[in-house]
Amino acid sequence: MIKPAFANNLVKVWDPLVRTGHWVLVIAFFTAYFTEDDPLTVHVWAGYVVGATVIVRIVWGFVGTTHARFRDFLYGPVAALRYLGNLLRGKGRRYLGHSPAGAVMVILLLLSLAAATWSGLMVYAYDQQAGPLASFVASPDVLPAGEFEAREEYWEETHEVLANLTLFLVILHIAGVFLASFVHHENLVRAMFTGRKRGLGNDSGTPAPAEHETMVDGAG
Repeated sequence: MIKPAFANNLVKVWDPLVRTGHWVLVIAFFTAYFTEDDPLTVHVWAGYVVGATVIVRIVWGFVGTTHARFRDFLYGPVAALRYLGNLLRGKGRRYLGHSPAGAVMVILLLLSLAAATWSGLMVYAYDQQAGPLASFVASPDVLPAGEFEAREEYWEETHEVLANLTLFLVILHIAGVFLASFVHHENLVRAMFTGRKRGLGNDSGTPAPAEHETMVDGAG
């Protein structure tokens, strides 16, 4: 079997922690999303896993390997929109690490997952008087009549909105991954399993750009 020319020039991009964290988030988020209150224990522990993984990923974004660090994919909105426009026209530049649009999606997903986890902990505290935030929630006996129920309902609605927002972002993320894979002739899903992508010098007909350039155009 003849292998493509670039098959022997794959480079390591995603470290084990990034890859493991990615798939743990996938499993934990969908487990939490589809279990909801039944059974509650599964939903709660899946939420704990999401929250813990997000924290680890944020820390790793400052101290991790090259392409895991946030400074490796600091792109402004103009760069992200330009990349998306080019990608939709089938000619977007290929990046070794996160593309500008991918970088924005990483940040949005981390924020939405963190917010959904926090709101879930608040719901757990009000509904079950349990969890790490329970001690910060006033008991029903202390608050005026109806106030406790109103707060509980607020956090339940907030949690539901954030969970659905996260699901929407996940769908956009999946669509973007498949589009970029098609345009760049590269299996990005497989890369998140193996950690390897072809080097930037393996794009036929195009010179290899610098591996990393920090873009903050339009960010301020």
